[in-house]
Amino acid sequence: MKPNRRRALIYGLLLLTWVLLLGWQTAEHFRVERAARAALIERAKDISTTLGIVLRAQRRFGGVISRERLESALTDLVKPGDLNGLALLNATGDVVASAGSLTGADHKFGDSPVTHWDAQTVTVMNLIDLGTNVTHDIEPASPPIVLRREDFPTNAAPRLTEAGAEAPVPGNHSWGHGESGHPRLTRPPWMGEKEYKALLQKQGVHSFLIVMSTQAVETAGSQDLRLRFIILLLGTVAVVGTGFGWRNFTETAELQLRLVRASELTTHLKGMNVAAAGLAHETRNPLNIIRGLAQMISKQPDAPPAIREKSHAIVAETDKVTVQLNEFINYSRPREVRRSVLALQSAIQEVVQTLSYDIEEKKLQVAIQGEPFSIEADEQLLRQALFNLLLNAIQAVAAGGAIQVGVGRVGAAEGFLEIRDNGPGVPPECRREVFKPYFTTQPHGTGLGLAVVQQIVLAHGWDIECLPNEPHGAIFRITHLKLPAKN
Repeated sequence: MKPNRRRALIYGLLLLTWVLLLGWQTAEHFRVERAARAALIERAKDISTTLGIVLRAQRRFGGVISRERLESALTDLVKPGDLNGLALLNATGDVVASAGSLTGADHKFGDSPVTHWDAQTVTVMNLIDLGTNVTHDIEPASPPIVLRREDFPTNAAPRLTEAGAEAPVPGNHSWGHGESGHPRLTRPPWMGEKEYKALLQKQGVHSFLIVMSTQAVETAGSQDLRLRFIILLLGTVAVVGTGFGWRNFTETAELQLRLVRASELTTHLKGMNVAAAGLAHETRNPLNIIRGLAQMISKQPDAPPAIREKSHAIVAETDKVTVQLNEFINYSRPREVRRSVLALQSAIQEVVQTLSYDIEEKKLQVAIQGEPFSIEADEQLLRQALFNLLLNAIQAVAAGGAIQVGVGRVGAAEGFLEIRDNGPGVPPECRREVFKPYFTTQPHGTGLGLAVVQQIVLAHGWDIECLPNEPHGAIFRITHLKLPAKN
């Protein structure tokens, strides 16, 4: 598998792991919230069971319950912040008896059990005829009746028992018994049928209402949310740390591979250096002999003109081979940098002076720009790099062209050097290739001049790049020149 594809796969798996972790924690948070809500509803069911016990305990004489005593019992159940309020409702949804606060509660729900959630409370309504905890011993046709003293006429006022239930006046009530054996309230003699039905409609307990605070749900949700956030944060740190660790591992492996290759290249270059030294030793002497013999032949008084012309050609070609051989030996030689502090502009001016004959021959304009400053470099290697770069620019521009050598600072510790020309420039696809050995765009170039420059630049720890010079021409820029500590 290719390194880029493997890297993309690893990062994709890490991202997928993080997404799964996010989804898992989100689902768990919603589950905890649902569990907290369910627990609150279960508490409401427990309260409804308690209400049923209260109704059975307070009910006396066939379903008649004292409102004052019932509300006192309901008040004991109310705890603000937990159980905010309780209410017993009649068939029309009106409150028959209540305790606590019913703020925000809507008891006009209809004829079915309802759970209503709002911002701070939850309201639970349960119909008594659907709740066996309240009505398992009450006939559906005779719901419990909560009476007040004023519900009885003055001439038929009931008396209160010790338990607080309202006892009927002897002789004025009609009683029956339900199937369960408990007394069942029927219409009292002083009430007409309509009044009795109206009393059942108005004071008969049809359903009850529980208003509970959702603070416990909110607290559980916020605590769980903080926990999930911490888990997600730790998971994110783990995923990101794994990604960085993998990247560092791959970079270290690639660096080690590059070091091995560099070591192999160094060994190869050392071998090439030895071979080049032997080649130079074995080749220069024959070349010098050939060159000397050709010169001797050309100087013979009786030598025909054709022989002399060919002898001059032999000398010229021998010189070309010698130059290429010297450049090859120069390229294969290891670069040992001996740093010293030197004035950069002075070195540039000396190299320009060395090339003055070539500059004057093509009538070129050479300008040196920038403030003077010193750098740390090997003087001999720097001069060689400047010589190759300026010679490359001189060969590139046409007669009467212009060359600019610019220097400048980048911060307090670094500087840069660039050589601009207004020649034909370097095509974009060749701007990296020009630093490779034997690659040249000049008709008579050897292709080793810029390769030697790059070797010198890299040996110093600098960078070099080829850029376009608008509107036409090329720029060779050397960056990260190290300035002395006190410059």
